[in-house]
Amino acid sequence: MAIYVKPRSNNIFLLPIILFVLFCLICSSSESEAITNNVGITADLIHGDSPLSPFYDPSLTRFQRVTNALRHSLARRRSIRSNNSKSSPPEVSLTPVSGFYLMKMQVGDPPIELMGIADTGSDLMWTQCAPCSRCYKQKTPIFDPKKSKTYDTVSCKSQECQSLRFEHPSCENTTNGCRYELYYASRAYTSGDLATETFIFDQNLAFSKIVFGCGHKNYGGSLGTSSGIVGLGGGPVSIIRQLKKYYSIDAKISYCLPHPNSNVSSKINFGSNAVVTGPKVMSTPLVKKEHDTFHYVTFEGISVGNNKLAFKSKESRKTVEEGNMFIDTGSTYTYLTTDFYFKFLFALDKALNGTPTANPEGGFQVCYEKPANGKFNSPTITAHFRGGVDLVLSPDATFVEVNKGVVCLAMLPDFSNDLVLGNSQMINYLIGIDLENQKVDFLPTNDCTNPN
Repeated sequence: MAIYVKPRSNNIFLLPIILFVLFCLICSSSESEAITNNVGITADLIHGDSPLSPFYDPSLTRFQRVTNALRHSLARRRSIRSNNSKSSPPEVSLTPVSGFYLMKMQVGDPPIELMGIADTGSDLMWTQCAPCSRCYKQKTPIFDPKKSKTYDTVSCKSQECQSLRFEHPSCENTTNGCRYELYYASRAYTSGDLATETFIFDQNLAFSKIVFGCGHKNYGGSLGTSSGIVGLGGGPVSIIRQLKKYYSIDAKISYCLPHPNSNVSSKINFGSNAVVTGPKVMSTPLVKKEHDTFHYVTFEGISVGNNKLAFKSKESRKTVEEGNMFIDTGSTYTYLTTDFYFKFLFALDKALNGTPTANPEGGFQVCYEKPANGKFNSPTITAHFRGGVDLVLSPDATFVEVNKGVVCLAMLPDFSNDLVLGNSQMINYLIGIDLENQKVDFLPTNDCTNPN
């Protein structure tokens, strides 16, 4: 049975305390201790290519998964670049074929399971809903709002509807309900009703009146078989902001991304569970920009071994633009500006003893032959961020084997000014995005199942 938590009223958040007292009266001491030790929110996080994933396709080789991840990452980046203007936020491509992470939770009463893509580059959380005028196939059951006791539509005049500035809100003529429409790259889209529902996370914590998109018309050519999207951006309708607004839960998340080929899942945490602590924690400031969806940080350069390369903005070769990179769990690979990328490659080539070769599948810019002994010795590559943050990148994630005997650099060039920190370069770190204190914390770890 889930423990239901209702939204706060008149700025007084007493119900969780009452629930806690009642729970202690009816449960054993060990059970009550478990609840008090989990005052935040936690959900399962798993890579879509992991054998533990419901989307795992055993017929694909590991090389095919790398190629699929590259195609997804390139499509997403093209979409961000083409839509990144002052009049509208970047619209991103979400291609759950490979290279993404899934977040598991439940929705409705009675609840059904959702497996949505955890995406720091989106705000609105949405899932496919019955009846479907057009829906794609998904692994988990499609949510039917008529079967849920807690489903309700959102009024067109509501504050939540008005906040959908870039989701193309409109009014449903007969009910005056709020409708949304979201377009992604590769012709993927979703449209339907803006609604509220009960969402259940780990520890059976249920939160009512969470705003989400109930999609009745969805095209899923690039959405695979996922349930939809879990928006982890900084905008007003993201799940992070809603938990803060309606439940006074700190606007913080933390996650640790396991390696795609691992047989482990990890956790994504919200609120007090998302605090990242320890003597090795490194922190860099979040930078506010015009569009609040993306989590921007300031990238200062990269080191190849002991050779440090400083990054300078295109507008001024003497300074670093604040907030020049955003953290994107939906992109597999990291993107650098073209001029800096080739400067980095020159330093990398000098430090490597590898034999350059072409990737037979195309896409990656720089590839090398893998030695006969099976060990590709890469120099230590470190990314530098404002505040003295030095991220030593995982060799296994920085150079990926794309074909038998061929390894390629999992970092790519881009002509736009925005740089992207992709999820491959976040592997082996517990990352905390703290919107309360406007910072991002990084804690190195070799075990995502127990990162602290």
